[in-house]
Amino acid sequence: MKRKLETNNEEINKIEIEENKKDKSFWQDKFIFNFLLITIAIFSSELLFKAISNYDLLDYSTLRIFISSILLSLIITFISSITKRRWLRNTINILFTFIYTFYLWLQLGFLNYLGVYMSFNTSSQFGAVKDYIFDYLSSFKLSYYLMYLPFIFVIVFYILIRKKNYQKIKFNLKTLFIIPIILLLGFTYYETLTLKFMQNELQIKSNIKLFKNPDVPTIAVNQFGGAVFGILDLKTFLFPVNEDTHTFNASALEEPSNVSREVSPLLSELASTSDDKKYDTLNKYFASQSVTDYNSYTGMFEGKNVVVILMESVNEAFINEEYFPNFTKLYNEGWSWTNNYSPRNSCATGNNEFSAMTGLYSIYNTCTTNVYKNNSYFEAIFNLFNEKGYVTNSMHDFVEWYYARGVSHPNMGSGKYYNARDLDIETASYYGEWPSDVEFFDKAFDIILNDGTDAPWMTWLTTVTSHQPYSSSSTYGDLYMNDFKALGYSTAVSRYLSKLKVLDEAIGLMLDKLEAAGELDNTVIVMLADHYPYGLSKSYVSEIVTHELSDYEIERTPFVIYNSEMTPQKFSDYTSYINLVPTLANLMNLDYDPRLYAGNDLLSEDYESLVVFADGSWKNEIAYYNASTSKIKYYTNVTYTIEEIQAINEEINLKISMSSQAIKKNYFAYLEEKIKEYEESIKEEVIMETHELETASNIENTDTLNTTE
Repeated sequence: MKRKLETNNEEINKIEIEENKKDKSFWQDKFIFNFLLITIAIFSSELLFKAISNYDLLDYSTLRIFISSILLSLIITFISSITKRRWLRNTINILFTFIYTFYLWLQLGFLNYLGVYMSFNTSSQFGAVKDYIFDYLSSFKLSYYLMYLPFIFVIVFYILIRKKNYQKIKFNLKTLFIIPIILLLGFTYYETLTLKFMQNELQIKSNIKLFKNPDVPTIAVNQFGGAVFGILDLKTFLFPVNEDTHTFNASALEEPSNVSREVSPLLSELASTSDDKKYDTLNKYFASQSVTDYNSYTGMFEGKNVVVILMESVNEAFINEEYFPNFTKLYNEGWSWTNNYSPRNSCATGNNEFSAMTGLYSIYNTCTTNVYKNNSYFEAIFNLFNEKGYVTNSMHDFVEWYYARGVSHPNMGSGKYYNARDLDIETASYYGEWPSDVEFFDKAFDIILNDGTDAPWMTWLTTVTSHQPYSSSSTYGDLYMNDFKALGYSTAVSRYLSKLKVLDEAIGLMLDKLEAAGELDNTVIVMLADHYPYGLSKSYVSEIVTHELSDYEIERTPFVIYNSEMTPQKFSDYTSYINLVPTLANLMNLDYDPRLYAGNDLLSEDYESLVVFADGSWKNEIAYYNASTSKIKYYTNVTYTIEEIQAINEEINLKISMSSQAIKKNYFAYLEEKIKEYEESIKEEVIMETHELETASNIENTDTLNTTE
C-alpha cells in the first residue's frame, strides 16, 4: 500500500514537472509569447501616443490601430523567429520596439514644437532642422517620455525570461498558416476604412482617401496611428499619388453674367472643350468658381507705391504702444483685422510666404516653396503689379540656406530678388545670430527710393531678426533683454521682446525714409506675420498675450494695411494670409481673375468670414471645427446642421486639393501659355476682320467710281 502511494506521488510529481516545463517554455521562447509581447508593446505605445495627443481613445480608430498593431507584430515576430540565434531574435524585437517608440516620441515633439507632424515629404528641411535641434529637444514635455514605458517593459521581460528551450520557427504547413492570417488581418484592416459605422460623418477627408494619400497628417495619425501614418507617408513619398476625382456642375462653367468685372472666357472654353486629361479637372474647377465683383473699395489706392512686410515670428504681443510705438501706430491708424491668423504648416515661413504671394494653399506635408521652386505663377502678386507698369522686387536679410527664394521669387514675377549678400548685410556662420532688420530696412529703402525711374514700385520684404532661438544668447535677443526682464518677463520672453523692438525700430526707420523722400502719403504699407513665435512654449506665450491659446488661438497674428491718408478702421472678419492677393489687387485696381485664388477679397460684400488652418480645421464667429478629431465647438447659440458642416468641409477640402494639384502640375504655367495663344488668336482675328473690311471698302469704292464714270 505504501509503495503504491509512493508510485502515485511520483507520477503526480512527474506530471507537475512536465506541466511546469510547458508553462515555463511558453513564457520563455515560443513564437506566440514573442508575438503577444510585441503586440502589447506597440499597441500600448499607440494608446499612450493618442492619450498624450488628446485624441479620443474610445473611438473606432482605436480598434483599427489595434488590428494594425497585431498585423505589424505578427510580421516582425515571424521575421525575428526565423533566426537560429536567440540573441539575434531578441535584438530584432527590441530594436523594432525601440524604433517604433522613438518615432512616435519624435512625432510628439515635432507637433509640439513645429505645429506639424514630420514627414518624408519635408526631408529637404532636415538639414536646416539640425540648426535648432537643441531648442527642439529642450521643448519636449516630461509626459512625452512616458512613450518609452512599453519599450522598457520589453527589455525587462527579455532579461527576466531568458532561460533555455529556445524554439526556432520551422517552415512547415503549420508555419505557413501564418501567411493567410496576415492576409486576413490585412483584409479586415482595409475593410475598417470603408465600413460605414467606422466612419465619422464630419471628417473632412474619408479614411480610404487618407489611406491612399495621408496628405492631412493630423487626421491620418488620429485614424491610423503614428506608425501606419509613417509607412503611408513613406509610400506616397516614393510613389506620389494623383487625386483628380472631382466633378463639377456644367452650368457653373458658364461665364458669369451678373457681375461687372470682366474675366477671360478662355477658362470656360478650356473647361468645356479641352481634351487634355492632365489639366481637365483643374480647368473645370477654376472655371466653376465665382467672380468677385467690384466694390466701394476698388481702386482706392490705385497708382500708389506698395510695400508688403512679412514679419518673422510676430504675434499680438507686437500691439503695444509702450514697447513698440511704430508698429502700434500703424495698427491703430490703419486698417487692422482683429481675427487674423497665420496657420502654420510644414516649412512655416516658406510655405506661408508662398501662399501670401500666390493666394493658393501650399501642400501641407511638403516644403512647397523648395520642391516646386521652378513653377511659374502669372497670377502671383508681383506679376499683377508688373502688368500695371510697377517696378517690383523682393528682399530678405538672410542667405538661401532655408528657402530657394532666388529661384521662386523671380518665377512669381519679382523683378529682382535681393538676399543678405546682395544687400551687403553680414550674416553669421552659425544658427541663432540673425542680422538686424534696422540695417535691412536702411539698405532696402535706399534701393527702393533711388531706382532712377518715375514708375510706382511694389516691394516685398521678409524680416528675420525676431526668429528663434529665444533660449540662448544673441546680439539682438540680449540688446533690450534686461529692460524687459526688469518688467517681470522670463528670460526667453525678454529675448523675444528685445528682437521685436529691433523690428519696431526698423519700421520707424522705414517711415522716416518714406517721409523724407516725400513718398509716405503715396505708399501703402501692408504688414502680416509668417507665423507666431513657435520657439516659445505656450506658457511663455501666455506671458505676452491676453487671449486663450487653445483652438488654434495661439496662431492669431496681426494684419495691417496702412496709408497715412486713410481713415482708421477695425475689421472683425476671420481671415489669414490666403486672402492677401485678391484683397490688395482690388484695392489697387489690378487686372486679376478672382477665380484663380483660394482666397477672396476681404472687403467684398460677398466675403464669408472664415479662417482655414493647415489641416483643414476652420473657425469663424460661430464655431471652431477641429479636423483632427472631426468635432465642432460652438461659441454662440447659432449651430450648423450636419449637412452644412459637410458642405463647408467639402469646399475647404476642394480648395486645398485643387491648390495642391495646380502646384504639382505647374498648372499656371500651362494656363499662361493658353492665354497667350488665345490672345494671339484674337489679335489675328481682329487683323483678319480689319483686312476684310478694308478689302470690302476698297471694292465698294471701286464699284462706286466705275458707276460714276
